Amino acid sequence: MELHDYIRILRRNIVLIIATTLIGIAAGAASALLTPPRYDATTQLFVATQSSGDASNNELRQGTDFARQAVQSYVNIIPTALVLDPVIADLGLDQSAAQLAERVSVSATQNTVVISITVSDPGPEGAARIANAIADSFTTVVSEQLERSTAERPSPVRIETVQPAQVPVDPAAPNMRLALALGALVGLAAGIAVAILRAVADTRIRTVEDVEKIVPAPLLGGIALDPESKKRPLIVAASARDPRAEAFRALRTNVQFLTTTGGPLAFVVTSANPSEGKSTTAANLAIAFAEAGSKVVLVDADLRRPKTAEYFGIEGGVGLSDVLVSRASLLDVLQRWGQGTLFILPSGAVPPNPAELLGSTTMSKLLDELRTAFDVVIIDAPPVLAVTDAAVVGRAVDGVILVAAAGSTTRARLTSAVKNIETAGSRIAGTVVTMLPTAGADKTSYGVYAYVAKGD
Repeated sequence: MELHDYIRILRRNIVLIIATTLIGIAAGAASALLTPPRYDATTQLFVATQSSGDASNNELRQGTDFARQAVQSYVNIIPTALVLDPVIADLGLDQSAAQLAERVSVSATQNTVVISITVSDPGPEGAARIANAIADSFTTVVSEQLERSTAERPSPVRIETVQPAQVPVDPAAPNMRLALALGALVGLAAGIAVAILRAVADTRIRTVEDVEKIVPAPLLGGIALDPESKKRPLIVAASARDPRAEAFRALRTNVQFLTTTGGPLAFVVTSANPSEGKSTTAANLAIAFAEAGSKVVLVDADLRRPKTAEYFGIEGGVGLSDVLVSRASLLDVLQRWGQGTLFILPSGAVPPNPAELLGSTTMSKLLDELRTAFDVVIIDAPPVLAVTDAAVVGRAVDGVILVAAAGSTTRARLTSAVKNIETAGSRIAGTVVTMLPTAGADKTSYGVYAYVAKGD
């Protein structure tokens, strides 16, 4: 995926991401509120060497090096029982040296002679009192045990407190700001991760680009999503200025360029699955051609779930199936719709063997007859993955117009539909993407046009 794909994923899941971020913030706040307060107090000790007043520069330098080396050892000695036991006894603490050591942190910056002792305690006064007591105990241990002075040799090390521990005003933990920031960061990361996982798991096509990557045929048009489409399926006739009607006229123009012979046009309109808009696409495309002055016949070859008669409000009990079994003639079942040049050939009675009828020589002869009599022949065929009807009929016409619905058709099913059509020997002339969103992360140029037009 490219950068714009990730941006679209984030925009599509913005509500989820905001929700997980808020949950993370709430969890961080709860964690901070439930964490017992902890106060840190720090004291700093300076380690120096004793020297006589007439010491040379070399001796001073050696003394400084000795102090630096001693500091590294002192850092490890301070949190031991040697230093902590006297503190426990003096302050009357109810804990062992090992338990107290867990609350003591000792550090020294490399090549320095300053030791920092930090003590954590539930109370601010206790933290400062223990830190100063440890500093005093350590000073005593060094002067009286580790570097004890004698009459012959004075102690070479001197410990000075350069910064006694102060009673802290604010607790070191919990840090509400930090907890909220970490909670927000974790929640945001979780939301983004879930959004990307959902996008990876969701294989539905979303944009016209998704279709173009799968189908090796030109994109003929895009039809914007209209929640009212079921109430007015024939939008070209019902509302001539509607953006969807304009989209179907643009589709008509592109279909005209699919052949350069100048002869009659004949195309099968199908989809991978039901409910993807192939019947409304075929119907509106036929009306758009008739508007332009072409003599058009719309054939309902969906002999399993016919829709054309219902959409146009005509009698569909007798039609294509009756002609194919020689129960009626073509002239008897063709119905003119309106006052224009559009004729409808309904499906007729539902036969037990639709695929055999549509693949018969009678069907081929009927199509030849229709192409002779009309400028444009549009055939509404069943979904190609459900049955082979569309692929079979597609061999006898100029090509198949494959309809895919944004947010519904999956990539795998669209790929399978292309394979089925090509395996049957039919040619995919182009694609039409229906139900394109007019707002949101997946909005396309088709959706933008529809939105602007409706707002005018």
